[in-house]
Amino acid sequence: MMTKSLFRALHIITVTSLLTIAVGAQTSTQSPTVEGFWQGALEAGGVKLRLVFKISRKPDQTWTGTLDSIDQGAKDIPLTMVTFQDGKLHVEMKTIGASYDGILASDGNELSGEFNQGAKLPLDFKRMAHPDDAVLKRPQTPVKPYPYAEQDVSYQNTQDKITLAGTLTTPRGTGPFPAVVLITGSGAQDRNEMLLGHQPFLVLADYLTRRGIAVLRLDDRGVGGTSRGTPNDTSENYVGDVLAGVAFLKTRKEIDPKQIGLIGHSEGGMIAPMAAARSSDVAFIVLMAGPGIPGDELLAKQTGLITAAECENQVQEVEAASARRFAIIKEEKDPAIAKQKLDADRAKSEERARKKLETQIAAAKAQADVLLSPWFRFFLSYDPRPTLAKVKVPVLAMNGEVDVQVPAKADLAAIDLALKEAGNRDYKIVLLPKLNHLFQTSTTGAPSEYGSIEETIAPIALQTMGDWIVAHTSAAPRQ
Repeated sequence: MMTKSLFRALHIITVTSLLTIAVGAQTSTQSPTVEGFWQGALEAGGVKLRLVFKISRKPDQTWTGTLDSIDQGAKDIPLTMVTFQDGKLHVEMKTIGASYDGILASDGNELSGEFNQGAKLPLDFKRMAHPDDAVLKRPQTPVKPYPYAEQDVSYQNTQDKITLAGTLTTPRGTGPFPAVVLITGSGAQDRNEMLLGHQPFLVLADYLTRRGIAVLRLDDRGVGGTSRGTPNDTSENYVGDVLAGVAFLKTRKEIDPKQIGLIGHSEGGMIAPMAAARSSDVAFIVLMAGPGIPGDELLAKQTGLITAAECENQVQEVEAASARRFAIIKEEKDPAIAKQKLDADRAKSEERARKKLETQIAAAKAQADVLLSPWFRFFLSYDPRPTLAKVKVPVLAMNGEVDVQVPAKADLAAIDLALKEAGNRDYKIVLLPKLNHLFQTSTTGAPSEYGSIEETIAPIALQTMGDWIVAHTSAAPRQ
């Protein structure tokens, strides 16, 4: 699967491991209590998702609290049931269909247990001094007031009977302005394409609107204000949603109906050519890591690239473990004490490995339904090249050099060949150095880096898109 993978609320069904982040300490001399702030981390598909419990005791001595999913931008999810007795914590979160059971350590600073949301996943929490310690830094996220108009909108995909909800941003002035519809990657995502605290489509919409381009971004089916689809929905259904957006823009007096384009990210970059091939109302398309090779080939390459990238991270972990153990031997003169310390270090490593294996098994079981879904079957068998050959409008195709989810070189080469052989004379292929699947500046491209990188979209990626669209429309920079 692609960028958004299989995230939905906190429905975590991908690989998880390495579950603790150490912060804070309990210094009270009283019996250990769960009251306070707790932080743990699930690792989904190599991406860490930080969770924070905020637990307090009410005047009647019963427990209450909330859950934050820091990297998903979800805050104050109510804990609908909290019990704590004999060192055992039980928490239920009915709004997301999840629960947690943990055992409090004797020093009161760690909870060891399992998170259950359809699959049981090991999850440990450590006490933290304050929940603000987990705040993400996302410096590119725009801050209001904006120097342009912003309006929440809704309209219909009449064929599938879907109500679509989103946000339209338009430059200052009377227009009419060129416009783009943003298309998210795979999985259900909100209009900002929220992922790990990043909001790529909010950043992109802000950038383009400041350059004189109106932007429509939408909640996917079943998210926010958009209607829920059916279990049989595939990418072909989503093409209808995109074209409904184009039709909506054509009704707006501030939009130039002859200059409406599409920007698709990941699976969205597969849907954009499908829409352009189907409708003459699409004036141009931008493919951000859009697939250029068949789905089964892409996923096979993706698996190998992600494994290699994550293995590079594991090599770093092995080197760190070796350095730790060599330091013990070097600094501890008493062989007996050194052996005790080495045994303890090895035991911790073995426990981490055991938990990682358990979560991999749980994830594999939980993914079975998705792998057999009509959406996945369609994606697996879909070859984008025949559709690309039908696209006659201008195309910008761009990939990050270290993208491990859509292999850049194979992908761009296939898109280039398909457009060239079809006689499209106005297209541009761009490989952006050191950028990952989210178009962040990255070291390895591994999904595990997405959340730890503060940058949401590299400036060079924004400028590449902005310059190309301005050159193909009548857009004028505005502030």
